Amino acid sequence: MMTYRVDLNSDLGESFGAWKMGRDGDVLTFVSSVNVACGFHAGDPVVMRATVAAAKAAGVAVGAHPAYPDLVGFGRRNMACTPDEIYADALYQIGALRAFCEAAGMKLQHVKPHGAMYNSAAKKIEEAEALAQAVKDAGGLILMGLAGSKFDEAAAKIGLPYAAEAFADRDYMPDGTLVPRSREGAFVRDAEIAAARVIRMVKEGVVEAIDGTTVKLRPHSICLHGDSPTAVQMAQTLRSRLVEAGIEIAPLAQIV
Repeated sequence: MMTYRVDLNSDLGESFGAWKMGRDGDVLTFVSSVNVACGFHAGDPVVMRATVAAAKAAGVAVGAHPAYPDLVGFGRRNMACTPDEIYADALYQIGALRAFCEAAGMKLQHVKPHGAMYNSAAKKIEEAEALAQAVKDAGGLILMGLAGSKFDEAAAKIGLPYAAEAFADRDYMPDGTLVPRSREGAFVRDAEIAAARVIRMVKEGVVEAIDGTTVKLRPHSICLHGDSPTAVQMAQTLRSRLVEAGIEIAPLAQIV
């Protein structure tokens, strides 16, 4: 009998100062890895430290979530950054979070770029390579990126551990990229539908695109956005349905 295993990840630590974002404590109950904002799109040193401590207490693995320097736009606006700038910005942010992990007696597991940086590098090999090199130079952590994208190619080129990611609450274009947030139908709001889609991804290696065609992907990790109104319900339902379907939930270090 085939054994199915997948990581569940969520982007946390995205509050900063007096501004609060997400239900981090609740979401931590259902995921196996978290991506912690490093101060460029959200988060601050106090929040980073607290998020690492909360993840440790919950027994959840920690990854860095670097982004473009864009607090106002929450890292979701495209920026004309060069590969050298992307490399330096990513390495800087990874190093900051690693320090908090080491202070807490934790090992940093992976790196997942955020927002516009993630989406751009998924399509542009020179940007994906810059990020992959930053991850390697930071200590050979696991790079997490969109399944079937340029991230796969960049990681393979330098022999970097790689985790292909898929999304439970986002719809897909026929080419395997995510439907833009500005477009109708970008989000999957029904938790049961999302769970059924994820089970199919894990067991069959496919997902239905927005036009009804089939996209091939085989994810190591499934992202659950922690900043949506239904984040906790989505996380709870997804985990329950995966376990019922015989799929084991485990952090990336046990999968990649």
